[in-house]
Amino acid sequence: MTTAMGAALRRIQLGNALSAFGNGFTVPYLYVYVANVRHLGASTAGAVLAMLAVSALVVLPLTGRAIDRRGPLPVAVAGTVAAAVGSLGIGLSASVPAVIASAVALGAGIAVIQPALATMIVWCSTTVTRSRAFATQFFLNNLGLGIGGLVGGQLVDEAHASSFVRLFAIEAVMFLVLGAAIATVRLPRVPKVEDAVPTGERAAGAWRALFGDRRMVWLCVLGFVLFFACYGQFESGLAAYATEVTRIEPATLGIALAANTAAIVAAQFVVLRLVERRRRSRVMALVGVVWTVAWTAAGLSGLVHGAQAVATVLLISTYALFGVGESLLAPTVSPLVADLAPASLIGQYNSAFALVKQLALAVGPAVGALMVGHGMYAAYIGMLVACAVGITVLSLRLGRMLTPAQDQPHRAAVPAPRVEAEPVAAAV
Repeated sequence: MTTAMGAALRRIQLGNALSAFGNGFTVPYLYVYVANVRHLGASTAGAVLAMLAVSALVVLPLTGRAIDRRGPLPVAVAGTVAAAVGSLGIGLSASVPAVIASAVALGAGIAVIQPALATMIVWCSTTVTRSRAFATQFFLNNLGLGIGGLVGGQLVDEAHASSFVRLFAIEAVMFLVLGAAIATVRLPRVPKVEDAVPTGERAAGAWRALFGDRRMVWLCVLGFVLFFACYGQFESGLAAYATEVTRIEPATLGIALAANTAAIVAAQFVVLRLVERRRRSRVMALVGVVWTVAWTAAGLSGLVHGAQAVATVLLISTYALFGVGESLLAPTVSPLVADLAPASLIGQYNSAFALVKQLALAVGPAVGALMVGHGMYAAYIGMLVACAVGITVLSLRLGRMLTPAQDQPHRAAVPAPRVEAEPVAAAV
């Protein structure tokens, strides 16, 4: 990687970490703020959370085309401005229409930022350095969210709305800092991505080209299962199961979430050294194994009656194991999306995968809350154990579709050993 590319990547990562720090200020407190502090009710708070997801689903199908046509930098800057306006708007809103409109702006802005930043990271990395770049982004995101949440918790006071306004204002400033950081990045003229499918498909339409790439379609199916079985359950099904079946205290649930973040922070670069030279498909298959153990531990935590300490340890272990699995995914999935993409469709591929993630995050909480809410505890755990096993099966199947360069870029990048020709004996 050149010095200029490295400097650009560091600036992107720093801005992204600061943005995550600001986001961590508000994420745990958004529902409480809208429902209780602004006295807009639980229904409005639920609508605000829904609008964050709905606005993302609306803008993501259009984002990839904008990135590929205009470049990721102006799209990312526009996203940071929209997110900053939305965040500050939520902090200042005292009516239902205002807070809903602000949530739409915030959700759309964050949705635009994610694939644009992913594309910028792709442009500033190579197939060999890309895994480390995305692992660093994931590490800094979680570190920023964790620290932001801890600091924000010390600043809020439910009796004073001004304390929450301060949090949303800080988040807005952090989005603008991210925008300023990436606005000064000098991107390479040509993205460091080789075409994985013929660029002639561009004329047939970006979406048609993407759906014609069966490796990308398979990866999207795998991605949906991944996000459904993990992130889609954190704030709904798993949290409800933990409190209603395992019967842990809400404060202990906070410790479990902290264990998840701690596992990611502690394991990310250790895991990276172990897996970055391994086949990506095998690493993703290992995630399925780890999460199978995690969901089994969650199921057992609800069966250990009369031993609350054991049940609590099992539940906290579930969250920690999820963190280990997430650390395995960070250097594999996003880089693979980039390596599957033609140079002319990098933004489209990143946006499509972000859309799959958003769909899983919309469907996952609804399914989890519905099943646990209706007492379908065994079916809930069984479904997610099956999803984890499915991750392993889907990953191994995907591995058979990938080229050696896509599945194991480090080995493909090593030049073959040079063989010196043996001298030919002179004719007598």
